[in-house]
Amino acid sequence: MRKFIYKYWAKVSVVLVIIFTITACENSFENGGFDVNSPSNVTSFKINGVAGQIDQKTGKINITMPYGSDITAVKPEMILEQGAASNLDVTVLANFTNAVKFRVTNGNLYKDYTVTTVVLSPIKSFTINGVVATVNDGNKTITMTLPEGTNLTALKPVIEVTDGVSISPASGATIDFTNAVTFVITSNGKSVNYTANVGVPVTGLVVAFLGTAATRAEITNLDEITAADWFFSTFTGAKYISFDSIQNGVDLSTVDVIWWHFDSAANLPAIAYKPAVTAALKNFRANGGNLLLTSFASQYVDALGIVPSGKGPNNVFGDFPPNGFVDGNSWGMSFVGRENHPIFEGLTTYETGKANLLQSGTFRLNHTAWWFVPEWGGYVNGEGWRNQTGGTNLASEAWDNNLDGRVTIAEFPNTGTNKNVIVISMGAYDWYNETNSSGVPSQANEFIGNIKLLTQNSINYLAKN
Repeated sequence: MRKFIYKYWAKVSVVLVIIFTITACENSFENGGFDVNSPSNVTSFKINGVAGQIDQKTGKINITMPYGSDITAVKPEMILEQGAASNLDVTVLANFTNAVKFRVTNGNLYKDYTVTTVVLSPIKSFTINGVVATVNDGNKTITMTLPEGTNLTALKPVIEVTDGVSISPASGATIDFTNAVTFVITSNGKSVNYTANVGVPVTGLVVAFLGTAATRAEITNLDEITAADWFFSTFTGAKYISFDSIQNGVDLSTVDVIWWHFDSAANLPAIAYKPAVTAALKNFRANGGNLLLTSFASQYVDALGIVPSGKGPNNVFGDFPPNGFVDGNSWGMSFVGRENHPIFEGLTTYETGKANLLQSGTFRLNHTAWWFVPEWGGYVNGEGWRNQTGGTNLASEAWDNNLDGRVTIAEFPNTGTNKNVIVISMGAYDWYNETNSSGVPSQANEFIGNIKLLTQNSINYLAKN
């Protein structure tokens, strides 16, 4: 009996070894498990003669093209290991504006590659008094905010340009930035204009961060902590105000803008609905005070009478740790038709009126409290929403250029000049770089600059109205 069992397991073991060997041969070169010496390697990859940097472990091919290169219709040059073939046809024109993925096979082996192509910006860096500007090559803008009190009439920018590029006015020239300044970029006999907008925070602005914690140091939500840290490092006149202090009668008369960023729960805390609190904040608005409400705090428009009863956000949802997830797409917004609104000034856009806020591959919790327009609430479209809420819808999801599908950013009221409430309610408005269920942080969000600038613009806009 023992001999039979031994022979049986010996045969099973041989079969398992064969299966494992075949499986390993077929799959050992998938993403994350590449053999750097694989017969299915790409040994060379070029675009217009520029060689890409190939990482055989990850399958990433990165190519940096000279300024002015057109990568929308090019034929790549590729060399493979002997006997290998690719599903990327190098005999036809391809668009490398976005990442291009392809597979190389050799027998039963394969490897997947991703080509990422970047065209150099004509401006490597643009700084004034050590402050670095945001250069947007899409809409050809240079944007920066200098410290409060900076004299804009005689500044000397330090500009570094790419090889073969000249700029006028030149680096080191004394320039008056009181109004927008045009810089002329010239390369290979062709010129384009970049518009520089240099600003300073509103002088003497008193802004407050509103929270449920007794003090700023006692805030526990990581998204709120990250937002508060940026806020206090950006606005010199910043102060922290708790809901308890409002209930106890704190003086709000000297405050220009109150920002409530609530990310802790889908339901607003009971303290926010206390009669003494809502009365104080209504009085604050009536006397010229301004409110910025973000994330789940967007729902507060109902309790404060900013919208008619029952007309607050009708679609509230989101995940909570450790259930954050990763999506393969970057998340953004469309503000087509509202491009000239001050809160969008200087944002890095990928198309006219479109900007990303959250990068693909970044863990996110998707905390959302927006208006779902076409099917719920009887709004039908953006016009119906404006008529029923008294607000102006400024942005929607990235696919919605008519702004008829969602209301992700809005201002109130819709009439008159005293528009003293801004609401930012989309899940992509995410300050903290989340970690997965094991506590491992994801990649940094490359679009966090858009979130910061959108917030700063909103606060400055409210203060001026």
